[in-house]
Amino acid sequence: MAKTLSSSATGNPVYAVMFAMGSCHLLNDSLQAVVPAMFPILETDLGLTYTQLGFIAFALNMVASVLQPVVGLISDRKPMPFALPIGMASSFLGIAGLAFFPEYWMILVSVMFLGFGSAIFHPEGSRVSFMAAGSRRGLSQSIYQVGGNSGQALAPLISAFILVPFGQRGAALFLFVAALGIFILSRISLWYKEQLAQEKLQKVKKVLLSSLPEMTRKQVGVALALLLVIIFARSFYVTNMTSFYVFHLIDSYGLTIQQGQLYIFLFLAVGAAGTFFGGPLADKMGRKNVIVLSLAVPIPLALVLPYVPLFAVIILLALIGFFIMLSFSVTVVYAQELVPSKIGTMSGLTVGLAFGMGAIGGVVIGILMDAIGVYDTMIIVSFLPIIGLVGLWLPSDRKIKAA
Repeated sequence: MAKTLSSSATGNPVYAVMFAMGSCHLLNDSLQAVVPAMFPILETDLGLTYTQLGFIAFALNMVASVLQPVVGLISDRKPMPFALPIGMASSFLGIAGLAFFPEYWMILVSVMFLGFGSAIFHPEGSRVSFMAAGSRRGLSQSIYQVGGNSGQALAPLISAFILVPFGQRGAALFLFVAALGIFILSRISLWYKEQLAQEKLQKVKKVLLSSLPEMTRKQVGVALALLLVIIFARSFYVTNMTSFYVFHLIDSYGLTIQQGQLYIFLFLAVGAAGTFFGGPLADKMGRKNVIVLSLAVPIPLALVLPYVPLFAVIILLALIGFFIMLSFSVTVVYAQELVPSKIGTMSGLTVGLAFGMGAIGGVVIGILMDAIGVYDTMIIVSFLPIIGLVGLWLPSDRKIKAA
């Protein structure tokens, strides 16, 4: 595989590796998607509270969030080509625990293994995608991110068609998914190892990075702080929709778990489409404009969502999902352009931050639902997209290029 997939040192894109990494991102995030998909099952079978479910989401996302920059820092100093299959092996163990462990604390340990595997995969996967991109870094980022969001979109289908019929043990089917990921990533690691051995490729990478413009530290600090707020609002809202909104559909509209999960799948599937189109749209109308658009359009839609009849829920979920995820890959690219000398670090920071905000959001939403009920929590969460309007104060694309 190493010979057939090698690119030249001049930066020719390696499409086989780009699509392989996108596919592995799909596999990795589909394994993570098993966790929120199991929430209705864990609530009924193990009698867990919403707060306990929130802490399960917290354990998964916080481990994945906190360890990502640590893994990135270590691999920056000493690249580890075979870290990718090792990370997937950790996810394999996590899925095994989810399928067979009967106690709450064991479930927590299992999702931490999944989080650890994800923490290894994301920064290293981003690095490999960069190495394979050549001069097509935008395309490579789109393929990589859409793979991950597509994997997350499978969560409702996993719940509806695997976990509901087969229960907790149904998660064992995803051991085959993890095994496939280990195999593919082992092959990619061989190519990765060969690239590290090509000194000329590393020189080309440094030239590409150093040729990009940079901003002052103050400008970068302000812009990154604003991005943090935007990612907080988006991740908090998306966590609510993917992990807890199904309970609102069950309580307020009388849907079954399977029916409710199909609505969540619609939200995530259309969101994956939004992620794909966000990059090309940003190339035409600007990164900042797409980021603001992504949070501004969902504001009125999110505010009325808790009150509308069921037929309107379908329309609103599709529109909110598309627009709120429109900026997912764009915020990564925007951060990379802010600090072009640290592309890997910026990618790990923005993606890791999304996991971390999702972790905190899961706990807060679970506590709110236990304290004030499902319906009132949905009303409070509907105001979150308003926070994203801080994007209006982001530096313009022109200012970044001129810096």
